[in-house]
Amino acid sequence: MDSWLRPVQLEGELVKLVPLQKTHKVDLAFAASDGKLWELWYTAVPSPKTIDTYIETALSEQASGKALPFAIINKKTNTIVGTTRYLNVYAKNKRVEIGATWYSKKVQRTGINTECKYILLKYAFENLNCIAVEFRTHFHNHPSRNAILRLGAKQDGILRNHRVDEHGNLRDTVVFSILDSEWKTVKTSLEFKMTRSYLG
Repeated sequence: MDSWLRPVQLEGELVKLVPLQKTHKVDLAFAASDGKLWELWYTAVPSPKTIDTYIETALSEQASGKALPFAIINKKTNTIVGTTRYLNVYAKNKRVEIGATWYSKKVQRTGINTECKYILLKYAFENLNCIAVEFRTHFHNHPSRNAILRLGAKQDGILRNHRVDEHGNLRDTVVFSILDSEWKTVKTSLEFKMTRSYLG
């Protein structure tokens, strides 16, 4: 892995992000089973049958310096509730994407996603000195698109016929980003939202 992006553990009030390991297989499969997330045709969530390949691919990308995957641990229950990663890493230009994120159904629409994104953004801008952080999602994944906008990201555009999914469908990918010059304002907004969430 490029020395610019090394495995690291990140932690907030609600969650802990730990480097993904093969030993997380059973817990991740259990988390994905909550809501059978793999049945959402516009996502790429692993099923119990594909979890091995999913983890192996993530770790292979990490080894080649292209990604840094995490398991997401809910600190309240000390259980794995999903996964996320830095991917499409461009060390030379100090730019990363935050993606391949999914959560078990029971923690969706809680403060966990906001805090996860905050922790990853903070590390990217304040430790890695990124010039931009990117987000990408399926055109038809409206919950994801709305969640990204709520973070404070701006839509850059849509990549038409960006790729073919595992079902043979042509995917349009919506691209968003947050620039380093925008981070101070985005950070203030996210911290305000999280404070209200903690108090609530």
